[in-house]
Amino acid sequence: QVQLVESGGGLVQAGGSLRLSCAASGLAFSNYAMGWFRQAPGKEREFVAAISLSGGNTDYADSVKGRFTISRDNAKNMVYLQMNSLKPEDTAVYYCAGRPFEVVTTTQYNHWGQGTQVTVPS
Repeated sequence: QVQLVESGGGLVQAGGSLRLSCAASGLAFSNYAMGWFRQAPGKEREFVAAISLSGGNTDYADSVKGRFTISRDNAKNMVYLQMNSLKPEDTAVYYCAGRPFEVVTTTQYNHWGQGTQVTVPS
């Protein structure tokens, strides 16, 4: 059974930083492209960042470029999202997702975590 479990969310002041983690189990992790998505209240789920199998290629939404960094540790079956210079508009539930091989920026991922809340007060 595939499981993706996010952690690291919380409340942080504008300009602060958070590091989200996603622990994967039940899948051949090194064969999965991984992504982070977020969903704010009343809005659709949107792409944040994605990383290729080896970690050599990454992709980011324009809204987070230069502030967020996605990384992975295939030895530990972990993917991370380092979030710096956080803004109130970054407030959302953040989801980890995985799909075999191909990096995509759409929601066409096979497996999803339960999400972790990030709140940046205005």
